[in-house]
Amino acid sequence: MVDRFRLIYLKSGPSERDFSEAEENSPPQRSPLALRTAFPERNNLSETSSQLIINQAKADLKHSDSKVRCMAIRFLEKSDSSALFSLFQDIMADPDPDVRLQALRSVTKSKQAIELSLLKKYLKDQDFRVRMAVLGSLFQNQERKDLNLLLQFLSDESPWVRRKVATLMGWVQMEGAFPVLVELSKDPNPGVRKAALMSLNNLYLEESEDRLIKALTDPDPDVRGWAKRTLEKRVREPGKRIVPPSGQHPR
Repeated sequence: MVDRFRLIYLKSGPSERDFSEAEENSPPQRSPLALRTAFPERNNLSETSSQLIINQAKADLKHSDSKVRCMAIRFLEKSDSSALFSLFQDIMADPDPDVRLQALRSVTKSKQAIELSLLKKYLKDQDFRVRMAVLGSLFQNQERKDLNLLLQFLSDESPWVRRKVATLMGWVQMEGAFPVLVELSKDPNPGVRKAALMSLNNLYLEESEDRLIKALTDPDPDVRGWAKRTLEKRVREPGKRIVPPSGQHPR
């Protein structure tokens, strides 16, 4: 019975075999979907069966295989996000960073507000992808765009995290952001420098001109090329800035 209900939500798509044959096979390690998606011919599932599948997914959050735990999270995201949210704190104690990352992504997608005190616990997570996901969660909520929190990431060992900070800061108005972005525009990593310059150009059209001029001598050719093109565009289209589409944010 356990294997049956696990198979249902681990199955990634319709099988050419019938339902009974599929039950005998080991579940493929792919993204989970509800039974209605995996087996369209079984769309008249009883409420009891649906709850059994959800209960199995909850139980699989403690499975020894981290892939199964991740798939259970993704299934609950689609079928019972409130249950996932209630279990979020326990899931975030998982030793596997892939599981913690999936939990953060799934709960963030569900638009549920994660307690700030809980998010803060993972600002220093050992996995840089988890730290980036925490950043995304912080920026999802307008009230949590705290510059003091972001300052903790300026010295992050991962350039991807620093780059994420620089990018996200360019999509919102935050008091005191200008000196932070200027500092990031001097980062040792060219990707971080470019992201900071793009944010400066987006938010501080006039104030950022000096930084763009300095970037013309940047050691990285991509940064130099972008700065040159941006300054040339300013000459052609003075006063025009890039405005992000409504409701969209960089990933």
